Amino acid sequence: MSTPAATTPYASASLYVGDLSAEVTEALLFEKFNAVGPVASVRVCRDAATRRSLGYAYVNFHRIDDAERALDTMNFNHIRGKPCRIMWSQRDTILRKTGKGNIFVKNLAKLIDNKSLFDTFSMFGNILSCKVATSGSGESLGYGFVHYESEEAAQNAITRVDGKIIAGQQVSVTAFTPKENRETRNRFTNLFVKNIPLDWDSNVFMESFAGFGTITSHYLARDPDDKSKGFGFINFSTPEEAQAAISKMNGYDVKSDKPLFVGRAQKKSEREKELRGHFNTIKMGRQSRFGGANLYIKNLADTIDDAKLRAEFTVFGEILSAKVQVKDGQSLGFGFVSFSTPEAAQKAMTEMNNKIVCGKPWYVRLAQNKAERRAQLELQFAARAKMGGVGRPMMPNMPTMPGAMPGAMPPQPMYYQNMPGAFPGGMPPQAYGQPQPMMGHFPGGMPGAMPRGMIRPPYQMMMNNRRPPQHGPPMNMRPQRVPPPHVKYGHNARNLRPTSQQVQRAQPARAPNPQPRSHVQAQVQSQAQAQAQAQAQAQSQAAAAAAQNQNLSIKALADAPEKQKKQMIGERLYPRIKEQQPALAGKITGMLLEMDNGELLHLLESPSALDEKINEAMQVLQQASGQ
Repeated sequence: MSTPAATTPYASASLYVGDLSAEVTEALLFEKFNAVGPVASVRVCRDAATRRSLGYAYVNFHRIDDAERALDTMNFNHIRGKPCRIMWSQRDTILRKTGKGNIFVKNLAKLIDNKSLFDTFSMFGNILSCKVATSGSGESLGYGFVHYESEEAAQNAITRVDGKIIAGQQVSVTAFTPKENRETRNRFTNLFVKNIPLDWDSNVFMESFAGFGTITSHYLARDPDDKSKGFGFINFSTPEEAQAAISKMNGYDVKSDKPLFVGRAQKKSEREKELRGHFNTIKMGRQSRFGGANLYIKNLADTIDDAKLRAEFTVFGEILSAKVQVKDGQSLGFGFVSFSTPEAAQKAMTEMNNKIVCGKPWYVRLAQNKAERRAQLELQFAARAKMGGVGRPMMPNMPTMPGAMPGAMPPQPMYYQNMPGAFPGGMPPQAYGQPQPMMGHFPGGMPGAMPRGMIRPPYQMMMNNRRPPQHGPPMNMRPQRVPPPHVKYGHNARNLRPTSQQVQRAQPARAPNPQPRSHVQAQVQSQAQAQAQAQAQAQSQAAAAAAQNQNLSIKALADAPEKQKKQMIGERLYPRIKEQQPALAGKITGMLLEMDNGELLHLLESPSALDEKINEAMQVLQQASGQ
């Protein structure tokens, strides 16, 4: 394949790599292309919100020669099971938009892929890009595009290939026409007709349109019982005849419930796109008209229906609509109330939020669409990240401290190190074997605080005491026993034993009375006792907190101090979130605790609602980590 000259606008050391699998990363592409030549940079293009791969990337080389070699040798190679499509990166969009040198190929066989199309048309000139259009499942749609470097090569391909047989099918090759220059809206012959009387048959249907021109085909839809469905299709020989039929028959009264509808027959994708645009226009108009007047009510009891919901809000102003969302006849626990004025909605939200109705506190806020709710969560997360409050997990079943912030980091436990000789006489009995945490309420102190008289952590004190003093051995280390210098051991030392006289001479003399305990040893023993008391007290408080956690109710929440309400709810939320997201449970809990208590109680009662909020929080965290 010929390579572009260095003077052409697309001749650079940058390549476009398309048709990539979602699993392809920058590291994998760097490894693949760096084998051809030194790679300067690799960038996989991703969605700004989800950070998922868009299926294409850019690979920049240091030299143009290496980029040309990669284009020649690696085009259509398989990367993670999919053949990649490589072309020069065109920074100038004019060349693409004008369609100069671009041809359109249709009626392609299903077995023709990008490589087959490239091999067929590469003999007529240098190809900049080549692609076969495919569906979402990867199946060929029967047409494709070939973009040549020059207009002459494109004309040569049209002359040589148009009307030829490729893979058993006669293909059509024409010059590519930009979408804005096409006249397809008025150049159609196939019509869609609905509201057809049910007593019409195919002959009556065709005769009704026979006066407008030559009918090449017609179809009247019928059900399995051979009854008319009330719609059909009719195709004329020329676009002018189809336009005449629309002008005369569209809206024609056939003495039925509805007049005939006659219009251009559309593909399913075109019809869906048109309907989406129509409904979005209606939705935007409704939002601009009723902005700030539509309320979202959550945590509804199962006995609340539309009439009861309307009755609760009637006192605040004129209600346009009140609807409780149901599924299979069962209430989903939320609904909407639309007022005629924003002022009435604001008053209703102020009065009804957190009001207990049928034993449940209602959560009332202005209704938001999904995009607005997601933007709000992103702003909240950004603010928390800026203040350094993100990522501090709230531990469940921890003793509640008055004035503590919800989701604050609990005090970190300290552990005794199980090291022989660290303390006089070995480790304390309750600390031997496994490290014991020093956590809980100490007498006269805060949760997790050190006992009085404890100047430094045990490990630090131990390391300071192991430093060799200037005179004598350390007070908290026993002297090591060494063999007597006059006792010799050979290769059969296992069978040799020193005599009793030698042992007596080797052993140092013992004092008749033990030395008094040092101050450090007494301090360690007091620490062990305080630790045992603190551990027992922490266990009792944890059990009480767990009992309170299990019996959390509306009454208990209402009676609790305002500063402890969030903590009580958070202790219930954290273990449930941890079951789904163990690594991010603390972050997600902190994000959810910014919601009102009424909505948080609804999350505790509705697992589906909690799952939805967890998914929203995960999306916000993924986007923030990607940025």
